Amino acid sequence: MRPIHYTHAHTAEEAVQAFANGNGHANYVSGGTTLFDLMKLGIEKPTHVIDIASLEGAGRIDTSGNRLFFGAGALMADVAENDVVRRDYAILSESLTKAASQQLRNMATVGGNLLQRTRCLYFRNGANGIYPCNKRDPGSGCAAIGGLDRGQAVLGSSNACSAASPGDWPVALVALDAVIEILGPSGARAVPISEFYMLPGNTPHIEFALSAGEIITGISVPKTDAGRLSTYHKIRDRESYAFAIASAAVALTLSGDRIQTSRIALGGVATKPWRARETEEMLHGQRLTYETALAAARASLATAEAGEHNRFKIELGARTLADAIMIAAGRKA
Repeated sequence: MRPIHYTHAHTAEEAVQAFANGNGHANYVSGGTTLFDLMKLGIEKPTHVIDIASLEGAGRIDTSGNRLFFGAGALMADVAENDVVRRDYAILSESLTKAASQQLRNMATVGGNLLQRTRCLYFRNGANGIYPCNKRDPGSGCAAIGGLDRGQAVLGSSNACSAASPGDWPVALVALDAVIEILGPSGARAVPISEFYMLPGNTPHIEFALSAGEIITGISVPKTDAGRLSTYHKIRDRESYAFAIASAAVALTLSGDRIQTSRIALGGVATKPWRARETEEMLHGQRLTYETALAAARASLATAEAGEHNRFKIELGARTLADAIMIAAGRKA
C-alpha cells in the first residue's frame, strides 16, 4: 500500500492551488474511470489526489446563445441525453453514447474524457518493464513498431510512437471546432481543440497542450446548422463497449443534393483526433453519391502508413467515413 494524500476541492481555483501544494506529484480525479484504471496497472502513481468531482458549476450545460457550453464536470450521460444535443447535434450525442457502457457514462465526465490515454497494449500492459513504451517511459523505445500493431494508427505516427488516439467524443468536437477552456497557475486561457492534442513526434509522452497544474473547466462548441445533418459512425470488434478500429464524425449542410459545407474528423486510425480537410475540400459543391463520398474519403487517407498488421485500417477508414457521410446526408428532412 502506498500512502496517498487526498484533497476535496470545491472550486477550480482551489483545485489549482492544491495541485501547486502537491509539489508536482498530484493528480486530478473526477469520475475516476481513467485514473483509477491506470493506477491499478501501475502506470499512474500519484502521491496526492485532488477530487474535482463536485467543483462549483462544473456540471453546467448551457445550450442558449450562439454556442453550446459543457462544464468539464458534466457527465457523459447528461450531455448525451440533453434534449437540444440529441435533437440538433447527433454527432455529439452519438459520440458519447457509443463510447462506453451506461454505467461508465453515468460516472465519467466530458472533461475527463478528453484526457483519456491510449489503449495501446504495450502502454497498458508493460508497466512492469517487459515492453518498452515511449509514452510511459520517454526514450525507452516503442514495442508496437514491428510488433503487434493491429490496433495502431496509420495517420500521424512517428518513429517514436504509433499509438492510436482512443476517444470518440474528441473526434466529434474536432469536427465542430470546439474550444477547450482551461485554468492553471498562470490564469485562464482557451485552446482550440485542433491545438489541444499533440502529434507524437519525438515526444509522445506529451499528449495534451496542458501545462503542469492546469485543469479543463469547460468545452465550448459553436452552434452550426450542420449539426442537424450529422452522425458519429463507429466500427469496432464488437457491437458495444469497445474502442474504435475506425470512426468518423460528420456534419453537413446541403443545397438540394449538393454539399455546401462539411465538417469531418476521423478516429481510431490516427494518433490524435484527425480533421479530414482533404475530404471536406473535395466534397464542397459536389453532388452527393456514394462514389463521390468514397473518393473524397480516400483523399484523407492518401498519406496513411501501415505496419505489418494494420493495413486494413486504410480502406476501412475510408469506407467508414464514406458511410458516415451518407448517414448524415440521409437525415435531411
